[in-house]
Amino acid sequence: MPLTSADGRRAVLLARDVLEAHVLGNRGESVRKLPPVFSEKRGVFVTLNKLEAGVKSLRGCIGYSEPVKPLGEAIKDVAVYASEDPRFPYPVQPDELGSIVVEVSVLTLPREVKAPSRTDLPAMVRLGVDGVVVSNRFASGLFLPQVATEQGWDHETYLSEACIKAGLPPDAWLSSGTKVEVFQAEVFGEVSPRGEVVRTGQEE
Repeated sequence: MPLTSADGRRAVLLARDVLEAHVLGNRGESVRKLPPVFSEKRGVFVTLNKLEAGVKSLRGCIGYSEPVKPLGEAIKDVAVYASEDPRFPYPVQPDELGSIVVEVSVLTLPREVKAPSRTDLPAMVRLGVDGVVVSNRFASGLFLPQVATEQGWDHETYLSEACIKAGLPPDAWLSSGTKVEVFQAEVFGEVSPRGEVVRTGQEE
């Protein structure tokens, strides 16, 4: 079931509530009433960006790529995990909360891209619409759909960067032993810290 704009707003507000409660050391759970879609198992990512002088910079992004938990529970988990993203030297601090914008991406199930030849793969990935998962038996790397357009990557760079994120050689997507999957996401985010929530990204 697709999320409505109201559902998306609730998702972002839930992530914001949990983020602030965790960072400030409050133990109380969010009491916001959630619609039925939040009981469905969905893959979801929470992205935290710092917004300073109109420029966004990543502060944390973690999620579940597979629908392992009901959406409401999953958002609560990954909002906390994103605040402690190990790529950064320390967790989100209380004095950062006023400059952070929260974004929630609710994912479709990944599906493998089948191409006539490996060199055809890049053209089968839609920039700004498809997220990618590149994996082999030992490692995987994932990018949300919005990353390619935010970074200004072309199709091949997108796949190569996903390989690098997985710890693989940048041209690993050319190997038959590497699986390339795509998924889509419904993305909702704050325009400003604690501000209006809008649907972002490109539609299919």
